[in-house]
Amino acid sequence: MAAVAAMKALAVAASPVSARQPRRYVAGGASRRLQSPFHGVSVQCPGRPRRATPRRGRQVAVVAAAVRPAIQFIQGTDEQTIPDVRLTKSRDGTNGVAIFTFEQPSVFDSSAELGDITGFYMIDDEGVLQSVDVSAKFVNGKPARIEAKYVMRTPRDWDRFMRFMERYSQANGLQFVKN
Repeated sequence: MAAVAAMKALAVAASPVSARQPRRYVAGGASRRLQSPFHGVSVQCPGRPRRATPRRGRQVAVVAAAVRPAIQFIQGTDEQTIPDVRLTKSRDGTNGVAIFTFEQPSVFDSSAELGDITGFYMIDDEGVLQSVDVSAKFVNGKPARIEAKYVMRTPRDWDRFMRFMERYSQANGLQFVKN
């Protein structure tokens, strides 16, 4: 399939019609004009004059939306309870653990209609940090608390986690207290 697309690209590139136009190469595969499902990056040859290609049809608007930092146990459902967070870090600073404790979390109220807890998700502008180390504590047969652990194995993981916590604490009015 790829060989056929490449042969079509070579046939078009060698045609007398294409010889009059500036040469354009598509990185990695055949051109979109050949009905290939691959949409590569166009590369202009140096030394050739560039002509503007008119775009027809659609216009694209770029919208930058800020994501409010959130914690979720069920994807798509934000946890409303603000956690108590304990941090530990190794002496050499290479790894650490964050333990989140949620007393009477709202996920217990909504899990009946939304489903089971699937993990621990920390969502912000940069993406999602996740863990599956989640445990529920029961008192007299009723769910009372959720504890979630997030392990950071590299200084980069630690820095990313701290950026999330800074955003989350600003959005929820939390403060850092060193013990």
